[in-house]
Amino acid sequence: MVSDPDPTWHGTLPGALAGQLETGLADFLRASFAATTPGFRGAIDRLLEEDGAVTKGPYVQVFLPFVKGSRPDWFPKVPLGFTPHRHQEKAFARLGGEPKRGTLVATGTGSGKTESFLWPILAHCQEQAGQPGIKAILVYPMNALAGDQALRIARAIHGNPHLRGAVTAGLYVGEDEGPGRTAHAEMGADHVITDRKLLQKSPPDILLTNYKMLDYLLVRPKDRHIWEGSTAGSLRFLVVDELHTFDGAQGTDLACLVRRLKDRLRVRPEQLCCVGTSATLGGDAEGTELRAYAERVFGQPFDAGAVITEERVDLETFRGDTVISYFHTPGPEDVEALDPSRYADPILFLANQAALWFDAPLPGTPGSLDWRVALGEALRQ
Repeated sequence: MVSDPDPTWHGTLPGALAGQLETGLADFLRASFAATTPGFRGAIDRLLEEDGAVTKGPYVQVFLPFVKGSRPDWFPKVPLGFTPHRHQEKAFARLGGEPKRGTLVATGTGSGKTESFLWPILAHCQEQAGQPGIKAILVYPMNALAGDQALRIARAIHGNPHLRGAVTAGLYVGEDEGPGRTAHAEMGADHVITDRKLLQKSPPDILLTNYKMLDYLLVRPKDRHIWEGSTAGSLRFLVVDELHTFDGAQGTDLACLVRRLKDRLRVRPEQLCCVGTSATLGGDAEGTELRAYAERVFGQPFDAGAVITEERVDLETFRGDTVISYFHTPGPEDVEALDPSRYADPILFLANQAALWFDAPLPGTPGSLDWRVALGEALRQ
């Protein structure tokens, strides 16, 4: 067991929690795998002494901010409500106009991958409001991801008068029916349509599902009505989230599924715009390997500009004209003050750390917005 005198807040300081977890894990390994064979004595201790063999940092990473885009008015009737990153604008340019071009969004966690394809899809659905058939299929590897995105889409549609009542989204996965679950028959501020009978009778503009359920939708007789109205060219977007999770046999299954979907809905060449996203998609700098992989999965070409990667502000631009003003660092006499376990809450810990690193107190009450802004500015110095 890992001893934690106050577990209510240490989880907010990964560095403090990480040290306790390492100690607990080492104790567990030593106790569980005590070697009695002479040749293996000390093997666990030697393993634990090897840097990075059991645990690996960093536990916290601080990155430079993303490069901002140049305009917030990409979709006049579906306003973003934020200034997009430059990599998001590149996705908008490919997905929002005509022809719509296949795109692979390979940017990091928290980079706005979902927004990169969601806003072009919402704008397209708004333009096609009232036309029958599914216009976008979003495929997720896990139901939890589909549920999270369904909530985001519900809020985006409900909060826009051009979308509310005109554009629908439906969640069709394996966990939305049963005891204690509500089957929503209409859109709401915090939910999309989940009533399967209604979805079959009146297909949504945007269908969220997983690849197993999409397979069932193509073969089960009771689900055949969901495709009515979608064979006349309505389907324009096919999105696969976390594309890297579909590897090996599962990737082959997905590739076959995509081809069956195209055949079932009589998709014409250049009709379907395919999108893949992932925070961990690898490959060479030009994206040649990634594009080849996506072409095998989706069964159609991706041009040289299809791979969207993140762009971050360089250090000199981020620092701007900021002058390095603070040179003091804590010394051996500050060991106790540096120990996070000695503080009752995170704010008290941060306030004391600021006092150790900066020559003067920061303005404002510790924890307040003004104080946090001042801390950020001080750290840049």
